[in-house]
Amino acid sequence: MPTPAIAVPRRALTTWLGRIVFGLPVLFLAFDASMKMIASPEAIDGTVQLGYPAGVLQPLGILQLVCLVVLLVPRTAPLGAVLWTGYFGGAIATHVRVQNPLATHILFPVYIAALLWLGLWIRDERVRNMFRRR
Repeated sequence: MPTPAIAVPRRALTTWLGRIVFGLPVLFLAFDASMKMIASPEAIDGTVQLGYPAGVLQPLGILQLVCLVVLLVPRTAPLGAVLWTGYFGGAIATHVRVQNPLATHILFPVYIAALLWLGLWIRDERVRNMFRRR
């Protein structure tokens, strides 16, 4: 006789799916901000290759950390996602300007933004309500 499957409430699955989908880009953004804050050689090299002086690293890192905090506070998370979306627009423009490859560089911020918004949509009813018909 087969063992019955353990029933997991749909709400719990949705909660964990939202956390995972949201957590992946958050981890990447936290890593990126920390690399800028410590002015790692890789971050300096990448910034200079994009045509910016190395001196913009720490201000960008601070901006990223502020946006990340706004994103991680549940009450302000949608505002944080909007701020990150704007930041990603600048990243896309920079990659277009230096003629980087489309799929790996230009669209990478789009991938991160899509995961952020999808994770919020799964987790936050306010975000789902923004996209509902009235």
